[in-house]
Amino acid sequence: MRIIFMGTPDFAVPSLRRLVADGHEVVLVVSQPDKPVGRKQILMPTAVKAEALTLGLEVFQPPILKTDEVYEKLASHQPDLMVVAAYGRILSQRLLDLPTYGCINVHGSLLPKYRGAAPIQWAVLNGECKTGVTTMQMSAGLDTGDILQVLERDIPTDMTAGELFDLLAEDGAEVLSTTIRALENGTLTRTPQTEADACYAPMLDKSYSPMDWSKSAQELHDQVRGLNPWPVATCRWTGSGMKVWKTTVSPLSVEAVAGTVVSLSPLQIACGNGTVLQLDEVQGEGGKRMAAADFIRGHAVPIGTVLE
Repeated sequence: MRIIFMGTPDFAVPSLRRLVADGHEVVLVVSQPDKPVGRKQILMPTAVKAEALTLGLEVFQPPILKTDEVYEKLASHQPDLMVVAAYGRILSQRLLDLPTYGCINVHGSLLPKYRGAAPIQWAVLNGECKTGVTTMQMSAGLDTGDILQVLERDIPTDMTAGELFDLLAEDGAEVLSTTIRALENGTLTRTPQTEADACYAPMLDKSYSPMDWSKSAQELHDQVRGLNPWPVATCRWTGSGMKVWKTTVSPLSVEAVAGTVVSLSPLQIACGNGTVLQLDEVQGEGGKRMAAADFIRGHAVPIGTVLE
């Protein structure tokens, strides 16, 4: 099958690899433009572009999609199908109608839950115990198309969004493969999404990072997991900023002001409703990520200190 693949970050790479491994003719790879990275702002290729070049595939990086030139470029490759995985832009109806079999999207949630830019992170942030990957026949709306196939996965209570991201990327490649096989065999079915069950997963930014100690330890634990590896949960101690990378919900119950350090070995903080959160890995302002026990040895954080 002649396929145009559209994707940008790491999540999309296993799907691209699987298309090639399954013997499909990937005639063009479309990815977002390269962006400057790091303090030196060095221009770096997207993860999908880098993989496509390794595979010897043609790469196209238009700054915008809604031009006649882009349409003509894609049309010139006469695709049977377009596959989209975390491309990061909405496709016009004209592009959706271009391939013979339309466009299939690989989405990191159990649609219609968590439509939008950050479905994996929000599933963890909200303490979900189950998620998955959905292939969807794309429509003009935001992740509103008919569901094709689903692959579910449990979310362990200590799994970070980054760890789940890597697993779902591989799951996405698997469900994409079976979806296209069913399409070729004429056995693929389409199930409309139930709008009443829909919810959205907006893009994350650093405004979600500050920890509110009046929340329960479980809520804060989920925040830490959901924001790892970016933008990372944060708090303040004695006026300095601190990133919180890893935590554990303690079985203890205490009567203390929310945010109070109630133990140093291990480092435990009073949270809302008498719950307690154990900080396992932290990073002081300008410092390196380390075990909380090592941080305590190098910084004065006495019992009774109230974190902000």
